[in-house]
Amino acid sequence: MSTIEERPVAVAWGAATDVGRRRTLNEDSFLADPPLFLVADGMGGHQAGEVASATVIDEFSRLRGRPSLTIEEVQHALRAARERVDTLPQGGGAGAGTTLAGVAVADVDGEGYWLTINMGDSRTYRLSEGVLEQVSVDHSVVQELIDAGQLDAAEAARDARRNVITRAIGAGSDSEPDYWLLPAEEGDRILVCSDGLPTEIDDERIDQILRTESPPQSAADRLVSEAVAAGGRDNV
Repeated sequence: MSTIEERPVAVAWGAATDVGRRRTLNEDSFLADPPLFLVADGMGGHQAGEVASATVIDEFSRLRGRPSLTIEEVQHALRAARERVDTLPQGGGAGAGTTLAGVAVADVDGEGYWLTINMGDSRTYRLSEGVLEQVSVDHSVVQELIDAGQLDAAEAARDARRNVITRAIGAGSDSEPDYWLLPAEEGDRILVCSDGLPTEIDDERIDQILRTESPPQSAADRLVSEAVAAGGRDNV
């Protein structure tokens, strides 16, 4: 666990990842270094997805160490990351894509905010004032069907299209991310994860772990280990 006491938000954080029980390659990449906390879940297989997710995280890593970021700085990094993914060479990730989800610490008139970004079906949750909510909205076929009233949550969990996403960085997509700007409250817990976590453990269990595992690293380790134990069908 690490901490930073710079304004506008003081944070403590932890991070963990696991290849899971069925995959041989971990295509998830992450950045947990203020002011950025991001997860990218690569798509494409044969190391292409791994390259795409790592490329995006590498681009955003250039912003590490700043007290806060503006939406313009995040947008610039996203454009640069997209360009790098789109120009990956044959045999080195060409045609691959990746999701991106997470938060940047932002400063609005001296007040701390969570600048949340999302493309794809990786997720950002916030536990604040006793309530866990999924901040991001999945960019997936099944989420669109849920929104249209054609599927309920139980049906979506079993649907064969649950891994088909509708927005990504790379993979021929030119779609734009969603952004949210949320006031940071004392005691907030932010969870950023690939879909390998909620595929295995439901939001109720995620909520319980976030409430009982106080140190951020302990919470990260517990979440990942329980997802792997529950099946680990994907990288977590």
